[in-house]
Amino acid sequence: QLQASGGGSVQAGESLRLSCAASGGTFNHYNMGWFLQRPGKEREFVAAIRWSGGSADYTDSVKGRFTISRDNAKNTVYLLLNSLKTEDTAVYYCAADTRYSGTNSQGYEYWGQGTQVTVSS
Repeated sequence: QLQASGGGSVQAGESLRLSCAASGGTFNHYNMGWFLQRPGKEREFVAAIRWSGGSADYTDSVKGRFTISRDNAKNTVYLLLNSLKTEDTAVYYCAADTRYSGTNSQGYEYWGQGTQVTVSS
C-alpha cells in the first residue's frame, strides 16, 4: 500500500516536498516513480528512482527543479519540488514496481491515491 502526502497550494517559485509511505511489502525491493495528472489529461511521468537509490530519471520539464529520493529505512520516497510553476499544478501519484519501468506507467504494479499540488501566479 502506498500513501502519498505533502501536496498543497503555493505561489509560483515556492517549494513543496511530497512523500510516499509504503507498507505491506519489502520496500527496498521496489523501484519507485512519481507521475502527475492534470484535469482531463493522461497521467504523465515525472521522476523515478531505482530500489537502491543509486540512479534516477526525470522528465525534461522538471530537471534541475525536482529531486526524487528515498529512505529505505523509513519505507518512504520523496519528491522535492523547487521553483514551482503554474503548469506544475496537478495531482501527483507515487507508484512502485519490481522491475524498473521508469517512464512507462503501464509497468508499475502499485499506485498511491494521489496528492494535489496547486501553484498560483
